[in-house]
Amino acid sequence: MPNSHSTPRIPLRDFFRNPAANNLKISPGGTHIAVLRPHKQRMNIFVRNLATQEERQVTFNTDRNVGGYFWKTDRHIIFVRDQGGDENYRVYRTDLDGGDVQDLTPFEGVRALIADDLRDEPDYLLVALNQRIRDVFDVYRLNIHSGELEMIAENSGKITSWMTDHNGDVRLAEITDGVEATILVRDKVEDEFRPLIKYDFTTSIHPLFYTFDNKHLYALSNRGRDTRSIVIIDGETGEDREVLFELEGYDVGGLAYSQKRKVLQYVSYTTWKRHYHFLDAETEELHSRLAQKLPDVEVVVADSDLEEEKFIIRTYSDRSLGAYYLYVKATDELTLLDEVSPWLNEADMCRMQPLKYRSRDGLTIHGYLTLPQNVEARQLPVVLLVHGGPWLRDSWGYRSEVQFLANRGYAVMQVNFRGSTGYGRKFWQASFKEWGGRMQDDLTDGVQYLIDKGIADPARVAIYGGSYGGYAVLAGLCFTPELYACGIDFVGVSNLLTFMDSIPPYWRPVRAKMHRMIGNPETETDFLRSRSPVFHVDAIKSPLLVAQGAKDPRVNINESNQIVEALRNRGIDVPYIVKENEGHGFHNEENRLEFFAAMEQFLHKHIGAAE
Repeated sequence: MPNSHSTPRIPLRDFFRNPAANNLKISPGGTHIAVLRPHKQRMNIFVRNLATQEERQVTFNTDRNVGGYFWKTDRHIIFVRDQGGDENYRVYRTDLDGGDVQDLTPFEGVRALIADDLRDEPDYLLVALNQRIRDVFDVYRLNIHSGELEMIAENSGKITSWMTDHNGDVRLAEITDGVEATILVRDKVEDEFRPLIKYDFTTSIHPLFYTFDNKHLYALSNRGRDTRSIVIIDGETGEDREVLFELEGYDVGGLAYSQKRKVLQYVSYTTWKRHYHFLDAETEELHSRLAQKLPDVEVVVADSDLEEEKFIIRTYSDRSLGAYYLYVKATDELTLLDEVSPWLNEADMCRMQPLKYRSRDGLTIHGYLTLPQNVEARQLPVVLLVHGGPWLRDSWGYRSEVQFLANRGYAVMQVNFRGSTGYGRKFWQASFKEWGGRMQDDLTDGVQYLIDKGIADPARVAIYGGSYGGYAVLAGLCFTPELYACGIDFVGVSNLLTFMDSIPPYWRPVRAKMHRMIGNPETETDFLRSRSPVFHVDAIKSPLLVAQGAKDPRVNINESNQIVEALRNRGIDVPYIVKENEGHGFHNEENRLEFFAAMEQFLHKHIGAAE
């Protein structure tokens, strides 16, 4: 029977509605704050004058959220958004008055990326466009007033990324056939690019930014080691000059620096939580002051003005989406600007615990477990939530769907199965050609771990995930049909053969890499069929809910159509939610609310809620 508990039942909308405020940024001169707020169910930009506290809306999108933005000058803001989820982002400019929104890249079917914001050039920025050839991106100098474009770096056909130095000059490019990669550099923009480092795809060398003299490179690299470390790469020889920071068992995540003072600030890395290794006394002192003022939460410096005197501070935890603050260094004052979701009470949320177990072949698997409040952790209904990617990872922090499910009485398990990033090269490589194989076994072993501990009721386990996680849902129902009482597939892959043929044009340079990591449709057809759930629907005996965005460029709608059609041909009714104005995920508020309402009813029907 379901457990009873006294935690208040929080309305579904409170978990999945748009935040009250998000992504706050301060203007270069420190006089204004920009913030994303909901307007007619879409996230739009509002600007607040810090002196008068007057706030004005400056974008009025009603079809799609603003995807991201930054201050270009004290008067102008650059933002991006796509059309209906197609991920063909366009670059727009608006001003403080909100009456002058201009589409700077009005090209159909073209994806625009910000290559450099050129913070020292008020009238220009660099964008990368696949306008000339859809497979690759050239770099253009863009006038933010006229929209005039000047190509400054033409793609040879194999370049997959570009990087500028501290002067905004395009000095680095990377070419790849998907398996072998070469980092190219040049000393001046007039020079031809020359090869600096050659490596294969099992090695990770990710240039972060140039040293402050523009001669060498700071990079994340696992060359010659298992985990990614922070290194300085010689700009002439390509060899490692110095290892700045490394950590046994975990990849380093990033390196921060002060643009004003030109000093390195800290290295960030994640074990089960995010951590910092400070390289600068002033930065460490700032974080120490903030930690004293904001105890018991994770504190992040999200933005600053050009003089680095005023800072936007963001807090995080596993039980709250946190808040934004303004910190003024000169006065040591911290002022609350906005709470992200003020309608949620942290005391009603559930703690996220780390867990680890051994896979059947001896790997240590890390993950997280969130238990509902005020119930004994025994014989609970469980939702296994599988992350996408699959070469990403779950981390500690607030996640709306986790808290929603826990509030409804479900234990939620998240697993960083083999291939999840952050745990070194060997752990990542253990996933190669293991879709539906050992990667799936790691999930199975996690469920069994909870059953053996007495936490999970073996008759009430559901599996849910998006993208690769959706694939894992289908694989779980096909290959271990006795384990799951039901499954929820969100934009998931069902057929590895058709999936490989439908990837976006700009993914084609890495097709060979995907063949090595997943399988080659031309030479391993039988193998990929064996790992494709659509060919094993006869094994499915548990109920399935499917949701898909019609314009998804990553996992084509055909993937969901195939699995739904195959099951319906067997006479099985599959609830299927399709949204014509969505892509890879549901970003529009009304679609999220509909999907999670359907999920709530589906789970309650098939595994019962611990209420």
